[in-house]
Amino acid sequence: MKPTQTDIDAVCDLVNELCGIYLDNSKDYLIEGRLSKLVTKAGCANYADFARKVRLDARLKTEVVDAITTNETLWFRDSTPFDALRFKILPELIDAKSGSLFPKKFRIWSAACSTGQEAYSIAMAFADVVPDFEKWDLQIYGTDISPAAVAAAQRGVYNDMEVNRGLDQRYRGAYFVKSAGGWAVNDVLKRRCRFEVRNLLKPFTNVGSFDVIFCRNVAIYFTPPDRKSLFLRLGQTLNRGGWLFTGSGESLMDLGPSWAPKQHCRAVCYQPNGCNGVATLQRSGN
Repeated sequence: MKPTQTDIDAVCDLVNELCGIYLDNSKDYLIEGRLSKLVTKAGCANYADFARKVRLDARLKTEVVDAITTNETLWFRDSTPFDALRFKILPELIDAKSGSLFPKKFRIWSAACSTGQEAYSIAMAFADVVPDFEKWDLQIYGTDISPAAVAAAQRGVYNDMEVNRGLDQRYRGAYFVKSAGGWAVNDVLKRRCRFEVRNLLKPFTNVGSFDVIFCRNVAIYFTPPDRKSLFLRLGQTLNRGGWLFTGSGESLMDLGPSWAPKQHCRAVCYQPNGCNGVATLQRSGN
């Protein structure tokens, strides 16, 4: 069925309420393409009725979030942030932590991890820098608003098409094992990655602090106030001297002088709580 203006307004409000994604009237094609089957399955006469029903049904809420969110991803997506991680960010952080209480402890947040490729790519990039990384306390925290995407990340099993999207064969040989479902991430990487469902527009309760955060290509769907709030709150979870990677089209210059972009290995990144020397890292223990 074709959504009316009333339908579009109702679904736009619902989607913004559930996951913070801002849709306007031009997105009627997306609403119809992503939700029409759910509307029919729910036995609703129109999209407005469906929106009302979703608010009363936790299962339908999950199905709407899974349907409306974009889970486009691949291994080492865009490549340059991972080059910056290998050749600039991690070596400097390792040096800065060398005299601290926890020199081998690193926490990294993949804040829109989709089906897990980004988080596992971060772990492999870390292993490129630290050959004996199994002896390090590396904690990679992957979150996404889509329960289906998080479940896929937790499984860590990818079919032939998925595993070939950006993954060099040397990584496949070192960190994957052939399984009935395709290629499974091995325990070496899996032990270092934890995944859970999280809405980035909600308070960051019990997340702790991080040395590096990847939050790429998600805030482009938010309203300007929500986008600003998100990145300011992410900055508060960064350790002093920590780094934030955003998507290539997400500039944060409007957040203030401490958010001036820095470019390394052709990747744009931010160090809003920058520091000179080791002293501030020593206080953290993270």
